[in-house]
Order: sequence, then C-alpha cells, then structure tokens
Amino acid sequence: MQRVAVLGGGVAGLTAADELSQRHFEVDVFERRDRLGGKARSYLTDPPPHGLDPLPAEHGFRFVPGFYRHLPDTMRKIPYQGNFTVHDNLIEGRDLALMWPDKEPTVVPSSAWGFLDPQGVKLSLSRHPFTRNFGLNHEDLVFLTDRLQELLSTCRERRLMELESSKWWDYCGADTRQSANYRRMMLAMTRSLVAARAEEMSARTGGDILVQLQLATYRYHGHPDRLLNGPTSDVWIEPWRQKLEEAGVSVHLNHQVTGFSVDVDQKKLTGVTVSAEDGKEETLTDYDWYVCALPVEIMQQLVDDNLKRAAPTLADLGQLTTRWMNGYMLYLRRDVKMVKGHSIYVDSPWALTSVSQAQFWAPEHLAWRKEGEVEGILSLDISDWDTEGDFVKKPACECSPEEIRQEVLGQLHQYGSGSDWDLSPDNIAGDFIDQDIVHPNPAGAEVNLEPLFINTAGSWAHRPASGTDVRNLFLASDYVRTYTDLATMEGANESGRRAVNFLLDAANSTEDRCELWPLHEPHFFSLERHFDCQLYERRHSSSFTEARHMLQALRAADTTTDD
Repeated sequence: MQRVAVLGGGVAGLTAADELSQRHFEVDVFERRDRLGGKARSYLTDPPPHGLDPLPAEHGFRFVPGFYRHLPDTMRKIPYQGNFTVHDNLIEGRDLALMWPDKEPTVVPSSAWGFLDPQGVKLSLSRHPFTRNFGLNHEDLVFLTDRLQELLSTCRERRLMELESSKWWDYCGADTRQSANYRRMMLAMTRSLVAARAEEMSARTGGDILVQLQLATYRYHGHPDRLLNGPTSDVWIEPWRQKLEEAGVSVHLNHQVTGFSVDVDQKKLTGVTVSAEDGKEETLTDYDWYVCALPVEIMQQLVDDNLKRAAPTLADLGQLTTRWMNGYMLYLRRDVKMVKGHSIYVDSPWALTSVSQAQFWAPEHLAWRKEGEVEGILSLDISDWDTEGDFVKKPACECSPEEIRQEVLGQLHQYGSGSDWDLSPDNIAGDFIDQDIVHPNPAGAEVNLEPLFINTAGSWAHRPASGTDVRNLFLASDYVRTYTDLATMEGANESGRRAVNFLLDAANSTEDRCELWPLHEPHFFSLERHFDCQLYERRHSSSFTEARHMLQALRAADTTTDD
C-alpha cells in the first residue's frame, strides 16, 4: 500500500486525506494545531471570558452558499449520529439583514435576492428588494444586470485574459454611477463576505461569484445562505475526523512543517521536516507522496530557492496577497433578536458582519446556556483590520483587546436604531477575540497567525496548480488554481480533490478520480459564449491560445463535462 503524508489538517488537507483513504492509500495527516479544521474549526474559549465557563468560539462564522457543490458532496459522505450525515446539519438562513447607521435595519428574504434571471429575461426590477431596501435606483440595478449578462455571454478564454487583469470596481462601473448607494453595495458585498476589496479583486472573480450567488436563488431552490446547527467542530470536523480514523488515517496533531528537502535534478521531494510539540524535529522520508495543504503565508516562508528551481510555478508565491478576516464573539446574558441569517453592517469601518448563533443551534448544542448568565452568542467577523475606527481612531490590527471591544461595541451601537436588541454593558457577559490574534508582539502591534488569501486582479498568473513539477508533491489549499477561484471552504475542498486526482495520475492508479464541477452557467448564454470564443480566437489568436492552454491545464484533473 502506497503511503501519503498530508501536510495540514484544514478543509483542503482533510478532503485530500478522505479521498485518498477511500482509494486504498495509507494516509498520515500532520497538523500544527491541537485540533483539526484550520480556519473552519471551532473551539472553547481559553481562558474563558470574565470568569465564565468555557464557551463556544470560532475563527469566523460559517457561510455555505447554495452554489457550493464540492463541499456539500463531501458533507453528504460523513456519517453523523445514526442514519444522518453532516450535510443534514446545514440549515437555511431565511433572511439577510442590511444594518444601517442610525436607522432601522432592512431585512431581505433570501428567496428575493435574485435580480439576474437565469433565462436572460429582464425582471421587473422597480420593486426588487435591492431597489427598495438598499437604496439603489432602477437604472443602477438594470446596469448591473446588463454587466452580469455581458459576463455570462463572454467566453472563458476572454475572461481569463482580459477580465482577470481588470478590477471588479471598474467592471461594475462603481466610479461611473451617480448613485452613492451603488458604490456602497459593491463595497459591502466584497468586504463583508470574503474580506476582498472591490477596488482590487479581479473582474473575472467578482463577476463570477456574484453570478453564482444570484443563480443559487433559482437553481438551488432558494438556498443562497446556509449555516450549521451547532459549533463547527462538533457537527462537522470531529465527525469527519472519526470517519478518517475509522478508515485507517493517522492524525498527528501539534506537528508543524518547518522545511522541505528536494532533489532538484530528480525533481523529487526527499523529505519534509516537522517539529513536534516538545520541540523535537523529525524528517518524514518514508512516504511515496506528499500533499501540501498549508496556507499561502506559510508556503511563502517555506519555499526556498531549491524548491523554486525544481518547481518554477512556486516562484511567485510572494506576489500573492493576504488580509485579516477574524472572528470576535460577544456573549450575552439575554439573547438578542436578530435576523434569521447574516447581518451586514453597511459602511462600518471594520466591515462587520454577524450571526446570532443560538437561534440556529439544535438543543444538544446549547448546553452552555445558563439563564440570566449567558443565553446568546453574537458571532462577528471583522473583515477590515487596516481602516481606522470611529472611536479608538486606530485600525484593528493596532488595537489592544480592550480597544477592539470598545470599537466594535461603538460601531454596533450606531446600527441599533429601531432594532429589538440589547448590547448594553449590562447585557454583555463577556467577549473573545479569535485565538489566532496574538496580543501584543514585540513591536506593539498584533500578530495574526492565520490571515486569509485574497483574490486580486492578475493574481491568477502567480498561483500554481495542484500538480507541480516535483513529481511526488501536490498542493491542496485555497490559493491554488480552482474553478471556485476564491478563498473559501469550497475552494479548499476543490483543491484537495484536484491534488488527489493529480496524485492518482502520477501513481498510474486505476482508482476513480474525484468529481470536480465547473461553476454552473445557464445554457441560455452558451450560444453567445460560442460566438465570442470564435471572435476572440480570430482577433487575438496568441492570447486565445495561451488562455486555452491554461484552461486545459485547469481541466486536466477534471472528469466531468458540466458547463
């Protein structure tokens, strides 16, 4: 039986380990933390805030859009309590709340998110919730719909060569529209959901993801937003770990990768050095294959000149961008009535979003509740750590824990007008900042142990594929080239599948390949895409050929034919 070392126990690494164990490989997973899950993990507060018992906390709340296909497919295969699966723990978020400074929130039902008709017929937009509630005028929504329909009519080769290097801010016409609310919408949608910036992310990615969020309203039966019914590790990660261990996968926690050894001439990894919790180092050499599921900021430190010579596609990792997007928990003595879904705090300097967790969690996951002591959890994401706050007059990355608390509460209070919630000091039992934020470092600022890879215009050229020129090394992480093309759990899961498929090819295995799905696009626009493809090939033959080669490489690990 061939042996595989999976380096990293986040979603990408666990996906690779899962798929490999199903295909009769002997798998060892090495994870630097004391638990699996990476950015998707949850944990208990340590130390508990203000003398309370340990309480659920997380790196950031979960958001599972309806267009995800790889991640739900994996979830359906993870057993959970009898005849159920982890996928059964996903529940729909019925509404989206747009929180406004000093006025009542706007609640948009998830079933009404869509404004892009998948059949290409313009909707009656004058009464659409985005027009009524986001303050967009009819012309703005028609303009944005036209932009997205033009994108759907553009061939993938042109998107890769032209839209990839353009910025979503320019493509969506944010600077050319007279409506300030239109610009606010573009900023809020990108900053709050993926810690990206509309002014920086590629038009290809920004447009593709917005299209997918729109089509989810129609194609996936009105499920654009789903959440888990309990702490992430309890209802997903730990059942996943149990499944893997029952399949023979060995999990090694508190093992951090510190270096690679490579034979440049043979283009082969000869060993991986890992450091255990006691500080002792060992070199992993007794493996046929290595799947590296480490995040980009770690790889940027570990990839040396030898590895770059052996695998030139890793040479540009330093060009990729990361930002901070981390969780902040407020524990409430009395639960607050919040929307049944996510809330976006439009214009908040720190790009806040939140979920009131208790309303979604099943009774067995509410044992932490104590009447009058702790009854609710407001889970927030801080998506902008670089912009100065309104109250402490500093960016979050320079703030102490107390200053973060002061600024977040100050911003939230600006958005409470007319809403039935109580965030007074008397109702706040405690708070907790994501354990990846370390206070302070010797320079006086915070350190984030786990920033988020951010899509920027033109970044595709610097990102490697899951298969590398090092014949026994494969990459599984959200920065590699995928159909999803965004730092998400879906992108991580897809990358794990891709790494396994490349490994199976290298091993000349007869096992079935992992399923991969391109982003779905309506067939209504297929004829326009076909004609655009012909036109682009005639007028820009060299660019078209380059794009076609890149797309063929992306599909090299793909066995599906879905458009």
